[in-house]
Amino acid sequence: MIDKMKGKNKKLRRSKSFRMVSVFVSIFVSVSSFFLLQAEELTLEHALAIAEKSSPSMKNAALRLEISEKNLWAEQAGLKSQFYMSITPISVSSQRLFDDFTSSYYTQEIVKSEALFAISQPIKWTDGTLTIIDRFNWQEASSSFTGSVKEANFSNSLYFTLSQPLFTYNRTTMRIRELELGLEDSQLNYVIRRLEIEKQVTQQLLSLYYSRMSIQISQEEYKNATESYNIIKSKVRAGISAPEELYQAELTRANSLASLENRRMQHENALDNFKILLGLPLEEVIDVSADIQKKIVEVDLSWAIDHGLNNRMEIRQKEIEIRYALDDLVRAGAENEFKASVDLSFGLTGVDERFANIYDSPNKDRLIAVSLNIPVFDWGRRKHRLAASRAQVDTVKLSASEEQKSIKYQIREAYRNLLNQEKQIDIAEKNVKYAQLTYEINLERYKTGDLSSFDLQFYLLQLSQEKLNRVGALINYRLALLDLKIRALWNFENNTSLVENL
Repeated sequence: MIDKMKGKNKKLRRSKSFRMVSVFVSIFVSVSSFFLLQAEELTLEHALAIAEKSSPSMKNAALRLEISEKNLWAEQAGLKSQFYMSITPISVSSQRLFDDFTSSYYTQEIVKSEALFAISQPIKWTDGTLTIIDRFNWQEASSSFTGSVKEANFSNSLYFTLSQPLFTYNRTTMRIRELELGLEDSQLNYVIRRLEIEKQVTQQLLSLYYSRMSIQISQEEYKNATESYNIIKSKVRAGISAPEELYQAELTRANSLASLENRRMQHENALDNFKILLGLPLEEVIDVSADIQKKIVEVDLSWAIDHGLNNRMEIRQKEIEIRYALDDLVRAGAENEFKASVDLSFGLTGVDERFANIYDSPNKDRLIAVSLNIPVFDWGRRKHRLAASRAQVDTVKLSASEEQKSIKYQIREAYRNLLNQEKQIDIAEKNVKYAQLTYEINLERYKTGDLSSFDLQFYLLQLSQEKLNRVGALINYRLALLDLKIRALWNFENNTSLVENL
């Protein structure tokens, strides 16, 4: 008898402890819910706007784009007239020299000032360079060989030079074209990153929404478990049900609380991961909201494939790779090539002791030079380099062809997934309907004592899971539609092209 009383007291203490824990957890959930309501709710549009400005990956793509722009602008600025000036205000030198004619040493001292001004103009169309140079100097020289007599004079040289390569490719034009292609590739990469960010943000936001809905369903599950507990508690007190039913109800309620807290913890972790994707501080308090109502969209597969093949950035990037490979082929062909260059120079040089008389009797300077580079034998190096470059061109062309097949496959795959998700929504809606009816029927049986709390818990969990499955099916359909939109670059909800807005 004493043992039975001790057992009952032990069970009552355990029941009271559990109720205290339940009250504490309920208060914690309420407080957490209050702070959650204070959090800023991000819609998909708001989250995408934040990600485009603050996301680390978008910042990286923007920096790559800026680098390509600056490099192109710098090269284009180099095609304009370049002005150079060099000034040496004073230079003093004293040298001990040997004269071969007299077989004697002498000392030479020179004091001079010099200035040079030049204008260089690259010629884009011919890869030549036209330069205008003006060199002015004054010097005073004395030599022990001439009895230390000092002589001072002014001199000025003004001349034009032209340097023009022949029988070779235009390196300036190729360099500009490659920088332009590099800029275009960076722009395409930026657009691709925007689409990828849209996909990632949408996926994580909808996943967070699913997590939030699972918390709400867990709260409903906990509420139902609490109601079940109160019902069985009344029955036990009235002597209608055995105490074991109350212990089972306590266990069910405890499991509901544990499930609720686990889902809340997972939701908070997912929120932190979402903040990292958006580039937000981890301390910022946010939550998400989404509209995932059922909205089925009609899709024309043939139209989607044609639009994707005509507008996907990856295809243009492959074309740029082919252009790079062809340029490398040109460079390989120019290695150890036969080429020539022509250098022309014409100018006037005047020298006089007085500055005003510099050009009284100028000297005309002329230069015409033709240089030839004639390869003789390179042990087949140029031939092998050309063969390797041709193979590289063929490799890139093959990759471009495979990219088109891959894009077509991706669109077809996304289309089939969209149709499948549409069917999954219909199935999920029917399952929720049947699970709800089943639970309501068995709840009445439980109230009349024809069903145990353990059996009722099975139907409650089944209903909760089917509700989550319906939310998951709606989210999966939205993600499938987004995937098809990105692959085809067409918004099937609004019937608009994404290319115009990229």
